[in-house]
Amino acid sequence: MSFDQLRQSLAAVHTGLTDARAHTDRAKELLEEYRRVIVEVQAQAEPWVPPQLADALDQIDSEAGRLAGAGELLNHYEARL
Repeated sequence: MSFDQLRQSLAAVHTGLTDARAHTDRAKELLEEYRRVIVEVQAQAEPWVPPQLADALDQIDSEAGRLAGAGELLNHYEARL
């Protein structure tokens, strides 16, 4: 291999490295953009909650109110004794 051929080969390798770095930089940019989009979408997303959950919470609140009322009646009855 002559000196000129070696120089051409090295120039081709440098060109390949430059192209590879450019592709790597672009891939990194795309991945960072993808990450940003995912984070934004998750931050804006409306969480899905089963509709039965609200009914169950209302029912529990109602039962808690009844139990509190029964406790008050029991305390009042005990105080009268």
